[in-house]
Amino acid sequence: MTPTADGLSLVVFAYNEEESVPHVLPDILAWLRARPHPWELVFVDDGSTDRTLALARNVVGDDARCKVFSLGANRGIGGALKAGVTSATLPWVTFLPCDGQIPVGELDVLLRAADEHAVDVVFSVYRDRDDGLLRKVLSGGVRGLIRAVHGVTMRSDGPYLFRRALFNARELTPDSFFLNFEFPIRALRRGVSSAEVTIECVPRQRGVSKSARLKVVGRVARELLELRVRLGREG
Repeated sequence: MTPTADGLSLVVFAYNEEESVPHVLPDILAWLRARPHPWELVFVDDGSTDRTLALARNVVGDDARCKVFSLGANRGIGGALKAGVTSATLPWVTFLPCDGQIPVGELDVLLRAADEHAVDVVFSVYRDRDDGLLRKVLSGGVRGLIRAVHGVTMRSDGPYLFRRALFNARELTPDSFFLNFEFPIRALRRGVSSAEVTIECVPRQRGVSKSARLKVVGRVARELLELRVRLGREG
């Protein structure tokens, strides 16, 4: 039996996604229910002010393998992910935003890589995602900063799959998107075995993006330096 057959917790997070939830969450549940191995869904509503939470509860119904809860206030992607992983119980964890931009079937690519390469973390990068020149410049700038400040080469655009035991929410302080830089940086610095796969990312069909793109490099640079200080204190 392959390692990921031990069980998968899928964390799905959403903030004001009432337009997407009724269309995206049923596909996610169908994919999970078709799996031959243990699974659970952890749906985290990141303090939405619309009907996101109610609609998610309506979709999952009384399925005991699904947890649906709200953080009460908007904490950010990092806060939602930490809350989701903390609530997860199965050995392997991955995540998706509930905006429909990453087809749930792409998670099969990550699971296959973990089993075929016998690694503990699988990172993903997007194939031919057209976000314009600004996004490409920002992405390249952030990767360069990570190499300069932390001495690791990191390529991680989308969801990553990891052994739950590697995720220590107490040491991962950011509630912002920066957590998706910090966890990979920590894993790579510790020499955790990893692989990288390419997945599809499609245009959003409903709702609007909640992620800001301006001043990203400056903010990330500050947070990378703060992380270096924290890592130094941790020894």
